[in-house]
Formats: sequence, C-alpha cells, structure tokens
Amino acid sequence: MAAQELAELGAELVDCRACPRLVAWREQVAEQKRAAFADEDYWGRPVPGFGDPDARLLVVGLAPAAHGANRTGRMFTGDRSGDWLFAALHRAGLANQPNSTHVGDGLSLTDCWVTSPVKCAPPENRPTTDERDTCRQWFDREVRALPVQVVVALGGFGWDVTLKTFGWDTPRKPRFGHGAEAPLPAGDLLPHGASLLGSYHVSQQNTFTGRLTEEMLDAVMLKAAEIVRS
Repeated sequence: MAAQELAELGAELVDCRACPRLVAWREQVAEQKRAAFADEDYWGRPVPGFGDPDARLLVVGLAPAAHGANRTGRMFTGDRSGDWLFAALHRAGLANQPNSTHVGDGLSLTDCWVTSPVKCAPPENRPTTDERDTCRQWFDREVRALPVQVVVALGGFGWDVTLKTFGWDTPRKPRFGHGAEAPLPAGDLLPHGASLLGSYHVSQQNTFTGRLTEEMLDAVMLKAAEIVRS
C-alpha cells in the first residue's frame, strides 16, 4: 500500500507548477546547464523522495540541488552532498552502495527514505516561507505513507519544517544542532511518535570547511539505524 501511495504521489508531484519563482528557476537551470553537464538532459521538474517504501528512517534535506537532483531527477544524486550522504548510509548498512551518480545506477536503500520539504530547486538554495508552506502538502503525504520511527534532519531548515509538520508549532521548540535530539509527539501523522535527530547539512559549505566530518555524520546515521533496528 505504501509503495502505491508513494508512486501516485510522485506522479502527481512532477507536474506541480504551484510556485512561479521556483518553476522559472528550475527550468532556467535546465536550459542553461552547467558546462560539465552540457550534453545531458536535465530533469528540471519537482523531485520526489525515494528509497524503501517500508522505511522507518526518514532523512530530510532542504531542496533539490540545481545541478544535482534538478539534473538527475533523484534527491542527492549526482552531487558532492550526495556523495557524503550515501557513503554514510552505506556505512550504516542502509544503502547498498556508497555513491549515486544517476537514476538507474543500482542504488537502493533499506529501511530509509530520502526527501526534502521543498521539491524544486530554489535560487541560492533559499526557498521563501510561502514556497515552503505551499510544498508542505507533498511532505505531509510522504510522511503519512511511511511507518516513520526516526527522522534525521540535515540542517536547520529540515529540522524546523519537521518540527512544524509533526506538531511543534510553538516558540519554545527544541533547538537545532549537530547531534541534537527531540521527541516527535504522537499525532495524526505519527500514531506512535518518533525520534528526531539533527545533523549539519551535507553541503560543501560544511564538508569542505570541516564543520561536518565523516565521523560526525556517521555518529548520527548509526544512531538512527540503531533506533529503527531496536
């Protein structure tokens, strides 16, 4: 049932044109392209989440990268952020291979679903509040279809959207930080509640500067894997 719901959601999502600024940007990037990918056909549409439809671990990013998922059509696929994320998932036993370059490269996830609250690549990686809220219907439907027990939020944006989605819509919400933890209350989307873990985003801004190391990322992913396997 979850697989069918997620497939139907993805089929609807890719036709979404609700946010004019995002539509214009994703299509502009797909038209102009980066020189290194000049011979490739860009996806240039909203990017659905992907992974195991029975996943108990939900990994939440920010939005598709302009020349990553907006090019390949799969979250964190074809960019250096994805290199870090999938390598960590592989080390934690949640992915069958440590990298992902394109759809159809053989990558599969076990007990893990990777997604983002905003489904289109935004200019400068900065969606507006209205764009975030407009996209929330898709995120809500994904969560509802999955048996989520633990959420790993990559960055403060994913942390805040996750808290709001699951009922922490108050000023006194848990603060984001690498390794931060918070309980997600039981409710309509999470009948039994869940655990929220924070990690710095796997963007080059963090990985190139050493703000996020492999050891730091592994600690969060291994903890998430332990929770879903307990």
